[in-house]
Amino acid sequence: MRNDCLPEEVIYGKTGFKIKVPLASCTIAAGANEVLEGIAAAVELMGLTVEVTPVGCMGLDFIDPWIEITKRGYPSTIYANVTPDIVEQIIREYLDGDYSSAYAFRFKGISGKNVPLLDELDVWKNQVRWISGKCGIINPESIEEYLMVGGYKGLKNCLRMTQEETIEELKKSNLRGRGGAGFPTWIKWNICKEQQGDIKYVIANCDEGDPGAFMNRLLAESDPHRILEGLIIAGHTIGAHKGFIFVRAEKPLAAKRLMKAAEAAREKGFLGGNILGSGYCFDIEVFLSAGAFVCGEETAMIAAIQGERANPIQRPPFPAVKGLWEMPTIINNVETLAHVATIMAEGWEKFAELGIEKSKGTKMYCVTGAVKRTGAYEVPIGTPIKTLLYDLAGGPPKDMTIKAVQLGGPSGGCVPSHMFDLPMDYDSLQSAGAIMGSGGMVVLDNTNCMVDMARFFVSFTAAESCGKCSVGRIGTRLMHETLKRIANGQGTSDDIELLKETSEVMQKACLCALGRTASNPILSTLRYFEKEYLDHIKYKKCEALVCKPLLTYCIDPEKCKGCLVCVKSCPVKAISGEKGSTPIIDQIECVKCGTCSDACPFDAIVKVPGRICKQFLKVEEGLCQ
Repeated sequence: MRNDCLPEEVIYGKTGFKIKVPLASCTIAAGANEVLEGIAAAVELMGLTVEVTPVGCMGLDFIDPWIEITKRGYPSTIYANVTPDIVEQIIREYLDGDYSSAYAFRFKGISGKNVPLLDELDVWKNQVRWISGKCGIINPESIEEYLMVGGYKGLKNCLRMTQEETIEELKKSNLRGRGGAGFPTWIKWNICKEQQGDIKYVIANCDEGDPGAFMNRLLAESDPHRILEGLIIAGHTIGAHKGFIFVRAEKPLAAKRLMKAAEAAREKGFLGGNILGSGYCFDIEVFLSAGAFVCGEETAMIAAIQGERANPIQRPPFPAVKGLWEMPTIINNVETLAHVATIMAEGWEKFAELGIEKSKGTKMYCVTGAVKRTGAYEVPIGTPIKTLLYDLAGGPPKDMTIKAVQLGGPSGGCVPSHMFDLPMDYDSLQSAGAIMGSGGMVVLDNTNCMVDMARFFVSFTAAESCGKCSVGRIGTRLMHETLKRIANGQGTSDDIELLKETSEVMQKACLCALGRTASNPILSTLRYFEKEYLDHIKYKKCEALVCKPLLTYCIDPEKCKGCLVCVKSCPVKAISGEKGSTPIIDQIECVKCGTCSDACPFDAIVKVPGRICKQFLKVEEGLCQ
């Protein structure tokens, strides 16, 4: 959202001079609290009257920690990668009219010399921030600022409508669940609404356990009232009077802000009895989960809230028919609920203009790994993978090549680089062997081994398996042990067939989605990177130089100066030699720790794939024993 679309108080504060500091988990980890202290000290030293306000995260993690300075008559400017020691300098330069600081990231809403507008930057102009537009803009702990930018407008509209009219709005919008499955939201809500009984529940899923995914956390920490608004709308539509927000205990700031938002909403009449004079009563409870990955599964989540062990159960009946305490219950991801609030405020027509025929609207993705600009980005569904990776995330770092992208977390799959024209929608990704999932994207380059990547994700699902069904419990461990064997150079040609057979059995027989999709990383890497499996099994080498048993450390005699630094640094005394001559690495004793390579000042020690450093054996026999 550009500044010219915002109320002046949100832009400039009550004093006309405002400094925004992002306080979210990611920015705090990058040093935002220290920057805040630096601002306080600088403001006191300079004798300024300025409003210093915490805001949420914009999603541009590569510029953390950042600050935004706005003053009437001056261009609003963001400064990137700020440290406490440069805060005073930045403020002085800003007030002196010098906006071209080395730390200036961009202007917002007003063009300026040498610093581009936000809308001119690839990282911003290719986004459609439908639900994340207020993130990093407003104070997440201020319901007043949320109301200033149109907050709770969707709820007000909903309270004037019948349940059937609200469901019709969602039906026309073609909103599908953003938690992974992509089930049409209106169908789930309608099923629950049609159930008999006065007691029903709604649950917002903010568990988010996928490695590399943080969209839900970002929304909860940066715009919590939008989630609450969507949850209240859901409750009103199905006839529920109690809701839960299921948050991982490992995300205390998200839980704190949701609780604070709920308290403020009660004070303003958006929660509790007789909401806005409508006669509708609804309240919520923030529930902290124990952190198990399986808690993200609907029936396991319900069990956890009921105080039981988080084990999935067989479906049907589905929660919409028989859920929490055996009452009709709908469970939606917090991103889905944020969309609901925005659709009800802006109208289904605007939402339906975005996306593709089968999947409308936008989706948030978290891009991590081998890219220049890691962060959370919101784009229309159907956007090609390459647009996200190259136009938004900036492509790979220098001298690196993107090999694949892993989509959908531990239950997802890998898409190779030659398929990056693929549109990111539910059906296209599924046909490619991946899934939309919650939106986590791990970008892999030529230093990543696909066998090791599959092993990592399967080890995660094996550790997170609830153990209730034997197929899931034994199957994930069998796949993990097989992949470990291959990565250790002990694999056989039969192992590939074993992986495929185990995957097929698990897909058919596992109790829950965690088990049924656990083999996706294996099947997708076998589909697109079978050569890497064959290299590990047949040729006993890892071209990515990741699997230690399948690589060798060698000394290049042309670069070696005989300084013996490597001999002194080796923790297991596997290197021997005399000063002035090329040392010898005893490959039996070598533990492949890499200490010698790090210590060598001449880059003479290199890793090579395989168990013999063949390229150097011809130069001087005996360099590797």
